[in-house]
Amino acid sequence: LNLLGLALFLALLTAIAIVSRPLTPIDETRYVSVAWEMWLRGDFWVPFKNGVPYSDKPPLLLWLYQIGWAVFGVNDWWPRLVSPISSLICLGLTAMLARQIRPELREVSISAPWILASSLLWILFSTSAMFDVLLTVWVLLGVSGIWLASQGKLVRGFGLLGLAIGFGVLAKGPVILLHVLPLAVLAPWWSPGLKWKRWYGAIVVSVLMGAAIALAWAIPAGFKGGEEFRHAIFWGQTANRMVDSFAHRRPFWWYLPLLPVLLYPWMVWPGLWRAVAATFSTRLARGMKFCLAWGVPVFVAFSLISGKQIHYLVPLFPMFALLSAQALADRPQKLGRGGLIPAAFLLLTGAAALWFALRGLPAHNDWAEAISPWAGSAMLGLGLLWLVVSPRLHWRHGLVGLAFALPALVQLGVVRPLASAYDVTPMALQLRRLQQNGVPIAHEGKYHAQYQFAGRLERPLEVISSQSLPEWFSHHPQGRAVVYVSSLKQAQALKPEFYQLYRGDVAVLVTRDQLAHLSGVRVQGE
Repeated sequence: LNLLGLALFLALLTAIAIVSRPLTPIDETRYVSVAWEMWLRGDFWVPFKNGVPYSDKPPLLLWLYQIGWAVFGVNDWWPRLVSPISSLICLGLTAMLARQIRPELREVSISAPWILASSLLWILFSTSAMFDVLLTVWVLLGVSGIWLASQGKLVRGFGLLGLAIGFGVLAKGPVILLHVLPLAVLAPWWSPGLKWKRWYGAIVVSVLMGAAIALAWAIPAGFKGGEEFRHAIFWGQTANRMVDSFAHRRPFWWYLPLLPVLLYPWMVWPGLWRAVAATFSTRLARGMKFCLAWGVPVFVAFSLISGKQIHYLVPLFPMFALLSAQALADRPQKLGRGGLIPAAFLLLTGAAALWFALRGLPAHNDWAEAISPWAGSAMLGLGLLWLVVSPRLHWRHGLVGLAFALPALVQLGVVRPLASAYDVTPMALQLRRLQQNGVPIAHEGKYHAQYQFAGRLERPLEVISSQSLPEWFSHHPQGRAVVYVSSLKQAQALKPEFYQLYRGDVAVLVTRDQLAHLSGVRVQGE
């Protein structure tokens, strides 16, 4: 019944995400377009982006997209279901791991998956066509294998760890090692009494097993994709990524102020902090040490590496959920007055949404549809109701309900009116018609393949710098180019055959004559 409730919770959030926003550029549209090009080529080994081998991400997620298309036909909805399905698997694995590490506390296995499912960042990426929740499946399997091995089931446990490492590499690269190896190495602290020579030898065997699984794809793909692709997947996915990450300029503390939002509503609830403080005031249970050894080294490592993105933390969320559920297992069931602080987030968000609905979005009045005041009003009303009823609610029911209400209302009332600026389908379909008529098409600046899948384009676009577009048009006088300008007024002045809103700018399809009258082209980069 618990898993059924979690599935319903996740299904509702997924449905809201699908009706509120399209596949969003640049990341979601890029990954689905890479899978589309693999599908077109009938090539299961080498990913392609706009006609060129794509080495930035390994292929497991792209394979899952293609498997779904093979079963259901090529469609838009299947890529949007892979992450929710992966999320549901993670929730089940979290409940299973909770039963393993704290079998005497049934409440932990009930609460932990709900804490995970209702954390704000987890909700966001569970409904996105991204790699991180899929990676978390393999992190959880690897962590479960380490626990089983510590219970004396060495062959089964380290075999599961090796499997998780191999498929984790295929899901998102060698970062899986950062997520699982510190926990295994720190076993002398959280599980004393093991035979350490045998233990560390088994870790090495698991890593080699994982490497063999990953190489079963990488070696044939490297030969098939050519020298540049081969160099990228064997070197660029490891050393070059580490070098690039240290070249960025985000401070080591960057994650810390974001945690209350990313882990909303749990991390802003005083009841959790009191429960954690009480737990740490006594001798830590083995399950608590296990979670600390899993999460603390990884969080410190991500903090020290200057290249930071919020989704890097997604695979750590099950650890947070298990740690929190253990701390909360013995606390009083009522939410209490501490529930007013999470409700304040809902009130503030509602006030901001209502303000922008009434006053407009100052930076984007020419491309964003008006935000309806109903969403802000609903959040304010729900927040005020919360102030009255929340102290009497069970802490789990109350906070999960609040965690559902905030992203649901924000997506339906705020994100949905802005969706037209992120839906690339109109331009993509126009490009498809031109391609079918044999018209050459160029794209100004860096191209993230955002139009390939949306338009089911069967040929790459020519990527041309803004400075080189006049020369390109001299060789293709009947061609078209996709360029980007900063305002609707500038786009409409050209009287182009097509334009559309695009992420705060305007994408315009221009001819050679129109390009000659265009100034202020915005070069598209990262």
